[in-house]
Amino acid sequence: MIGRRAFVAAGACLALSACSSKFKSYDGPEVTRVVVMKGRRQMYLLHHDQVLKAYRIDLGFEPNGHKVHEGDGRTPEGRYWIDRRNPNSEFHLSLGISYPNARDVEVARGMGRSPGGDIFIHGRARRNRGKGPDWTAGCISVSDREIEDIYAMVRDGTVIDILP
Repeated sequence: MIGRRAFVAAGACLALSACSSKFKSYDGPEVTRVVVMKGRRQMYLLHHDQVLKAYRIDLGFEPNGHKVHEGDGRTPEGRYWIDRRNPNSEFHLSLGISYPNARDVEVARGMGRSPGGDIFIHGRARRNRGKGPDWTAGCISVSDREIEDIYAMVRDGTVIDILP
């Protein structure tokens, strides 16, 4: 009887840990493009011209304008790609954006500055809750629960258009 109880308890623990995992699966239509509309604070996951999901977002602490150099607090504008993922992000989960491109590097270097990098779509993580809107250093932030869905749905190589 003790062995059966231990087996049932172990099974319940495994089931609970699977339910609480930050890694989800997705078997719906392919996300072919991500569109960020900075002025509306909205991000859309699209399958061709069909919106699959829409999210309210937070941006860099200086939300207006294109990112010009490291430390300016702006979120880039333009066409980029999802180029990496970080399952161990300090922001729960994160998807890397291919900023800077060659033009971004040229502009920043022309000013004698670094263009910066490490721009991601990410969650909030506990220490960032309650910071209010537009708190990142130039990234795109959603809730931890939302980044779990986005992380499962969006593949590396997906186009991301970031619009003013």
